[in-house]
Amino acid sequence: MRSSALTPIKVRRRSPPILIHMRETLALAKRSVPRYTSYPTAPHFTAAVDPETYAGWLAALPSNARLSLYLHVPYCTHLCLYCGCNTKAARKRDPVDRYACRLLDEIWLTEQQLGRRRVTHLHWGGGTPSILGEAWLDGVADRLAEAFDLSALDEHAIELDPRRVSKELVCALARMGVNRVSLGVQDFSPQVQQAIGRIQPFEQVARTVDWLRAAGISRINIDLMYGLPHQSVDDVARSARLAASLAPQRLALFGYAHVPWLKTHQRLIDEASLPGAAARLEQARVAGEVLVAEGFVTVGLDHFAEPGDALAIAARTGSLHRNFQGYTTDESDALIGLGASAIGRLPQGFVQNAPDVASYSRAVEAGRFATVKGLALTEDDRLRGAIIERLMCDMAVDLDRVAPGQWGMADFAQLSDLMASGVVRVEGPRIEVMEAGRPFLRLVAAVFDAYLPRNRGRHSIAV
Repeated sequence: MRSSALTPIKVRRRSPPILIHMRETLALAKRSVPRYTSYPTAPHFTAAVDPETYAGWLAALPSNARLSLYLHVPYCTHLCLYCGCNTKAARKRDPVDRYACRLLDEIWLTEQQLGRRRVTHLHWGGGTPSILGEAWLDGVADRLAEAFDLSALDEHAIELDPRRVSKELVCALARMGVNRVSLGVQDFSPQVQQAIGRIQPFEQVARTVDWLRAAGISRINIDLMYGLPHQSVDDVARSARLAASLAPQRLALFGYAHVPWLKTHQRLIDEASLPGAAARLEQARVAGEVLVAEGFVTVGLDHFAEPGDALAIAARTGSLHRNFQGYTTDESDALIGLGASAIGRLPQGFVQNAPDVASYSRAVEAGRFATVKGLALTEDDRLRGAIIERLMCDMAVDLDRVAPGQWGMADFAQLSDLMASGVVRVEGPRIEVMEAGRPFLRLVAAVFDAYLPRNRGRHSIAV
């Protein structure tokens, strides 16, 4: 039976039971906080970091630095209403072809600045990266292999829309060396798919999975969502069961972020059809329980993995990381972002390319980096970022290990409210997020965010 507004939620752990009252839970769930795929977060990047800054940071990378590459393709055949990505619909082929040429230009620029460096992770995101087509995918991949040393490449991943996958595309991906695919599913319920503009039957996704495995691409991720229009608890439970039946290695369960002030196409979603905070909490809880019952282990805030998967192992051993693609085993020294809006991370700080394709294209075609903003890290940023990453990955942090002698609990008064709500337990310098507090992990991380008070209203709700 579902809890009423006054019924406490009882959470069992090895420690004594913890009670969080639904009234307090709803108040926490409605708070606005970042997703913490970086710290500081992207809204705090400024134009103080320009192309010359970025070129200098690249040149300063040690010769033995391990790199990750991220390529952003900001085009789809049409926009799904829920989407929060930097993308737009491409009605004609010409813009996509021109964009592929600019990617080649930027790869050349990066090679000139870096030399041929070792890459351990490569990720294609979007948008829909496969919109480039087999010929351009092959061409860009070949150029990357010329510009970078891919001999130690551990993971070559791409995000795919199952509606846009053919056997020919799958064969091209296998030729390129792709060994991990993330499939955007969101929900299998017809009325939800209709409401978000993404008609995608289960059989279509299953066929894509079969093609991938037949081609030797066995590392498969599936992305699900809760909080979508006209979505019920039964819908998310059924979608979780169907997704699990495809035997992916990893699943992600994201909460839909309704931010129509940032993504104007989301205004086409009827806000009255969106689940409220209590329903979102229940959807996330039930979907998580289904996935755990299917044999997956919970990783961090919103990921699930097979127990023997590298992500699950990293979570158990304390070596999990978090970046702009979510939870990862990537331990590279720098992330190089390629494409419009792509974000890079270097030891000195963050950089971001122009988000609009026109500005990005003009820059790289003229032979200069398209960097428009970023942030040079201070020592305080590094310490807080390390604390936030460990909380987001391990659900616990020892302040004395991360930042010995820097802070005491008195410096973070907001923790007392989370302690009183049963979200966290504090013992000396150690902060532990309780299992009942997992949905509010971002709130615990936000306690250590020195930038948040300046723009709290620009973020999505916590759950």
